[in-house]
Amino acid sequence: MTIIVAPSLLSADFLNLQADLKRLDGEKNLWLHLDVMDGHFVPNLTFGPTVLKKIKTVSSHPLDAHFMVTNPDEHLEWFKEVGLHNFTFHWEAVTHHDRFIQKAKGLYPSVGISLNPSTPVSSIAPYLLKKIDLVLLMSVNPGFGGQSFIPEVADKIIELQKMKTRHGLTFQIQVDGGVTDKNAHSLAKAGATNLVAGSFVFGEPQKNYGARIAQLR
Repeated sequence: MTIIVAPSLLSADFLNLQADLKRLDGEKNLWLHLDVMDGHFVPNLTFGPTVLKKIKTVSSHPLDAHFMVTNPDEHLEWFKEVGLHNFTFHWEAVTHHDRFIQKAKGLYPSVGISLNPSTPVSSIAPYLLKKIDLVLLMSVNPGFGGQSFIPEVADKIIELQKMKTRHGLTFQIQVDGGVTDKNAHSLAKAGATNLVAGSFVFGEPQKNYGARIAQLR
């Protein structure tokens, strides 16, 4: 099984972002994870469509945007010209999930659902899981990078993997928060197929990000 590694740009060097992105050139099965925050759904602000358009011009890796926002429906429109590969919205921020997914699928190649650590996997009905491409399990409380992994999330990965097997589904299981070389193996064994790693990758002192990614694999 191929594991996708998705370095989170929230932990990159924002004063030298292009240089950091260039250090990821040539890496295989890699997405660029982009945490879009609005200061309302989570107490932090990050980047908007202007920055993401620039990122698209200097990197060929798929852009994986995680929207931690209170109004994801409006963001569907704001970001549709950016060139995102994956649009992940928070389950907790949407009321009419079926309608939202249908609209998002018309705009983006891949659509994902994110669950906060306290939101049970059982919240997502199996018929909705058939319509999406990815489920992002937050293994820290969303809003800030550098937090420690919440161990109980491992049980949610196992439960979600069982749902995939039971219903014959193919969506990716993405894990975000506190992912390192110490837990990557156990996460993949539980069923994770896509690992978001910010501090672990971009915190490498010599900026040898490829070595860090190899450690995760």
